[in-house]
Amino acid sequence: MKTHYYLGWFNNFFPENLGRVLQEDITDRKSLAMISSNPAIYEDDGATERSWLDQAGIMFDEYHLINYRVQKEDAQTIIQNASVIFLLGGNTLKQNGFLMEYELSDSIKKSSAVVMGASAGAINMSAKWLCSKNFGYKVEMSSVYDGIGLDNFSVLSHFDLENNIALVQSELSLLSEEINIYASNKDCAVRVKGDKIDVFGNVFLISHSKIQKLVETL
Repeated sequence: MKTHYYLGWFNNFFPENLGRVLQEDITDRKSLAMISSNPAIYEDDGATERSWLDQAGIMFDEYHLINYRVQKEDAQTIIQNASVIFLLGGNTLKQNGFLMEYELSDSIKKSSAVVMGASAGAINMSAKWLCSKNFGYKVEMSSVYDGIGLDNFSVLSHFDLENNIALVQSELSLLSEEINIYASNKDCAVRVKGDKIDVFGNVFLISHSKIQKLVETL
């Protein structure tokens, strides 16, 4: 059963109940593959995201960071052998380009690993996402990008949603006519396990231009 975690950002660590669910889902702990969102900046090593897992008592035998230091073929092998694949937070556009350049999306889709993404990583796990200057991207024109497409919905992660509900609703109205959008801010998660979708924290569903707050199930 495939398991995907779309995370916001955690200022400290995973809250206890989220950590517990992750503990239960991540049973194979041989290898963690982390995919950079700033692949040319080698100092961006996923230390923050890794600390969340450490704090939850989830340690791995091997840790791999995929960036431009890693050859494309080696990156594919790391993904194929990973117990958990973690798309790191940071620059959504750079990570999206890197996934295409290294042809990682298919390998991630075929993997039986637990796949997690934080912020930018969660956005790129989704089917498609809106790149707009109103969401903080340095672009003139808004455009829709394809993500990996692990699940057929869109994600807006780690955005100051509560203070921008009207903006978010109007920006995402058109895309929400096509696919569901899960929007969340910090300390949130959407877990897809098989056919079941669970939410943790303040997560909103935008569907057919309507927005509603979802009831926590984790």
